[in-house]
Amino acid sequence: MGAMNYDNKCDDNRSERDSVDPKIFSAIITPHRSLGPRGFLIFMLCLGGLSFIAGVIFVSLGAWPVFGFFGLDVLLVYFAFRANYRSARAYEEVTVTSSELTVRKVSHRGGVRQWTLNPLWVRLERIVHQEFGIERLFLVSRGRRLTIAGFLSPAEKASFAHALTSALGEAKRGPTRTTIQGP
Repeated sequence: MGAMNYDNKCDDNRSERDSVDPKIFSAIITPHRSLGPRGFLIFMLCLGGLSFIAGVIFVSLGAWPVFGFFGLDVLLVYFAFRANYRSARAYEEVTVTSSELTVRKVSHRGGVRQWTLNPLWVRLERIVHQEFGIERLFLVSRGRRLTIAGFLSPAEKASFAHALTSALGEAKRGPTRTTIQGP
């Protein structure tokens, strides 16, 4: 499961460009990590303690080389978690205005790839599994497909797809103006 922050009709804290073409939709999608820094510390302390106790037991039984393997296991688990946390720095940013749809993908290493599409010519395509729900989402424009929201669970993808489809519909309708009529 991923994390998703999005809002329709963004706040009034806009730049000059936004006032000309205000955001209709904005979402930042990040990978989900179930174990926070404090949980990681507690887990590593417990694992290290258990490995140390088991290693001491093996040393007392005369199998002293086993002690090193227990330490190696703890070290490998630590490096696996660190790699997992590094990959959690990746995110996707999706923004819709009346004139453009921007998808910005940032890798865990900081590499940025950005696509700007015309919302009038974009459609959202879904690959749905009968049992599990939405498996993949694509933005399709001019025969090309761009995968989005890969970090999200099927239920979150459904919610995101609904919100993005609404925003694209609003962008296709164009800006609306309200007139105030006097008494």
